[in-house]
Amino acid sequence: MDLLILGGTAFLGPEIVDAAKARGWKVTLFNRGRTKAELFPELEKIRGDRDPAKGDGLKALEAEVAKGRRWDGVIDTSGYRPQDVRASASILARAARQYVFISTVSVYASMAVPGADEGAPLATVEDPESKAVSNETYGALKACCEREAAKAFGERCTNLRPGLIVGPGDPTDRFSYWPVRIARGGKVLVPAPKSPAKALVTFVDVRDCAAFAVKCVADGHGGTFNVTGPAGPLTFGEMVDGCKACTSAAVEFVPVDEKFLLEEGVAPWMGLPLWLPEAEEYAGAGSVSRARALAAGCTFRPLAETVQATLSWWARERGDAFPFGAKPGAPGLAAARERELIEAWEARA
Repeated sequence: MDLLILGGTAFLGPEIVDAAKARGWKVTLFNRGRTKAELFPELEKIRGDRDPAKGDGLKALEAEVAKGRRWDGVIDTSGYRPQDVRASASILARAARQYVFISTVSVYASMAVPGADEGAPLATVEDPESKAVSNETYGALKACCEREAAKAFGERCTNLRPGLIVGPGDPTDRFSYWPVRIARGGKVLVPAPKSPAKALVTFVDVRDCAAFAVKCVADGHGGTFNVTGPAGPLTFGEMVDGCKACTSAAVEFVPVDEKFLLEEGVAPWMGLPLWLPEAEEYAGAGSVSRARALAAGCTFRPLAETVQATLSWWARERGDAFPFGAKPGAPGLAAARERELIEAWEARA
């Protein structure tokens, strides 16, 4: 098969390349050549910009299509604005059998309903083409991108909605906080246990997300899929216990009440990664249905494989670095701040 990837060199992209190459496919990349341009010297690369208004935009891609280039599938890893997805999808609709758009579970209007599936209401935003991508607009703009891809390709469009993508190469440092922090040993602050149904966490290993994107092209799966693991329920406590099991460091978990964390200004999700308070608005955040993806052959590897790969990558690429909580908005707790919170909690207890 002949695959075109829009993007292809940042985090998820290289894993898609590797998954396609493992099947013996021919792979072409379309991107600006700015992010890790040294990767994949053996692949054909078409240079341009997703934004038609920047530089030469999509002219090189249009020229290839005009010459008769055809692909079995396109995987779009870099679409964030509907006008950009519309531009690329409209060009490629006559040149590719299938268009796989990498979206996000953040497209949903609410995370309050446990077990919500792909038919749940989507987030909206007024005048989306005038909006910059931000934390507030990200999900709604991705929903608009999905619609543009579907308009161009119809039933030949596949929208994948991953949850938090994690594992080796993760640039966000969110999930990575837990394996890296726990491997350092000592007292580790964790949120106090909640009822299992209210303490669920979800994420997808980058390699599993990539493999399913390629599988959708191979098998011709159209439609929409939530791609967030693991295959079964996983509580926050089970996640950190799983991280602990992958290290020989001496670790003591210090469970801290969420009321105390909020009083101390610890931000949910980012300040203490993957933690969400026990509030109605988050009731379904850990239980988005992945039944449709599982039925289509999506697989999720064991937690230990993701933790071990994350730690190996971190040791290789980041060494002893501990950047967490180093500046406002950075994920995780800085070491000094964690000690301060633990001491305050233990003194209060």
